[in-house]
Amino acid sequence: MANYNIDTICVQGGYEPKKGEPRVVPIVQSTTFKYETSRQMGDLFDLKEPGYFYTRLANPTNDAVANKICQLEGGVAAILTSSGQAANFYAIFNIAGAGDHVIASSAIYGGTYNLIAKTMKNMGIETTFVDPDISQEELDSKFRPNTKLVFGEVLANPALKILDIEKFTKAAHKHGVPLIVDNTFPTPIFCRPFEWGADIVTHSTTKYMNGFANAVGGAVVDSGNFDWTKYSEKFPGLTTPDETYHGTVYTESFGKAAYIVKMTTNLMRDLGSIPSPQNSFYLGVGLETLHLRMERHYENALALAKHLEKHPKVSWVSFSGLENDSQHELAKKYLPKGSCGVISFGVVGGREAAVKFMDSLKLAAIVTHVADARTCVLHPASTTHRQMNDEELLAAGVSPDLIRMSVGIEDVQDIIADVDQALEK
Repeated sequence: MANYNIDTICVQGGYEPKKGEPRVVPIVQSTTFKYETSRQMGDLFDLKEPGYFYTRLANPTNDAVANKICQLEGGVAAILTSSGQAANFYAIFNIAGAGDHVIASSAIYGGTYNLIAKTMKNMGIETTFVDPDISQEELDSKFRPNTKLVFGEVLANPALKILDIEKFTKAAHKHGVPLIVDNTFPTPIFCRPFEWGADIVTHSTTKYMNGFANAVGGAVVDSGNFDWTKYSEKFPGLTTPDETYHGTVYTESFGKAAYIVKMTTNLMRDLGSIPSPQNSFYLGVGLETLHLRMERHYENALALAKHLEKHPKVSWVSFSGLENDSQHELAKKYLPKGSCGVISFGVVGGREAAVKFMDSLKLAAIVTHVADARTCVLHPASTTHRQMNDEELLAAGVSPDLIRMSVGIEDVQDIIADVDQALEK
C-alpha cells in the first residue's frame, strides 16, 4: 500500500484478502502448520521457501499486523514481540553482545533504562548514557571502537524530552553504527523517524497503537537503509555465515530484510518472546483507529496543559505543544502535527501534594499504564522509575513531584473538571 496515505494504511494496510478469504485479519490460533511431505517442511526450515511451520517463528496473524506497522513507519521489514521491553531488548541484542558498547539517551522509560543499564550490563554490554541535549562534538567523543549502536526515545517517557534525531543520526552514521529509536509516544501518525535518518524503530504497541489496554505487545521495524556490509567487521552476525542456521549469510540471502530475518531465526528461536495471535488481533483492531485517536489525544492534552499552566496549584507543566515549553522548537521540527496525549506537571506542595491530588481524582484512574483511550495518572518516582536513585531520576528528567497524566479521548471538559476538583482537595 505504498501509494496510500497513512490514514488509509491504518485502516487497510498489512492485509489484502483474496477472493473468498476473510475480510478481517483472521486469528490463526495454532502453534503448528501442516505439510504434505518432509521435503516441504525441510525447505521451510532451510529458509528456501516462505511459509509457516511454528508460531514461535512466524504466524499469519502476527505477520499481517507487523506488515501494517511496517507500512506505517515506511520500513522494509518488521516483527512483533510479546512486549515493548522485548522489542527494545531484541533490537539491541540482535547486533550487540558481550564486550560491545552502546550509547543511549538518558531520558528514556525507567524499564528500558534498567534493561540497558543493569540487565544488559550483566550480559557484558556496556552503555554510556548521554543527555539528549548533548552537543554534537561531545556526542562524537562518546564513541568507542566497540560501539555498536545508538539508542533513544523520540519522545521520552515520562520526561517528554524530544530526541534531536538528525543530531544523533549524524553521530551514529559518522561512526558506522545504526540509530535505534523508540517511537511509542508519537507513533508514525506524528513522527516517522526513518524520514529523519533513523535506521530502526521500536514500539511498545501496548500503548497508543493498541489503544485500549487489552493486550501487551511490541514491534521492531527496520528501514533497510543501514549498510551492514559496509561495516562488516562490526556486524559479523549479519554478514558472515551463521552456523546455527545452516551457514546462512543474512545480508547475502535477504538483503534489506537481513536484520529482521536474523532476529526471527536467532532471537525468536532461542528466546521466544512472540505475541499470541489473539493479542496481535487486538493490536490490529486498535491500529485501524490510530489516526483518529492520536489527533484527539493531542487536542485534549493541549487543552488541559494550557489550563494547568494558569492554575495556581500547579507549579510547572511540561508539554511540547505549549509555546514556552523547552521542547517546543524541537517539536515544531519533528512533531509539527502533534506529539501525544501525555503531559507531565508538578503540584504545589511536592510529593505529598501530588499523591493527595491523584487519590482525589474520580474520572482519571491511577494505573501502571499510559497511552490508552481512558485518562490515567501515575507518579513515576514511586512506581515505574522507583528502581532509579535520585541521580538517575534527575538524568531521566523525573523529579520527585512529577505527575504523568495520560489524557484520554473523553470529553475534555470532563477531564478538566476532574483535575480541578482534585486540585482543590
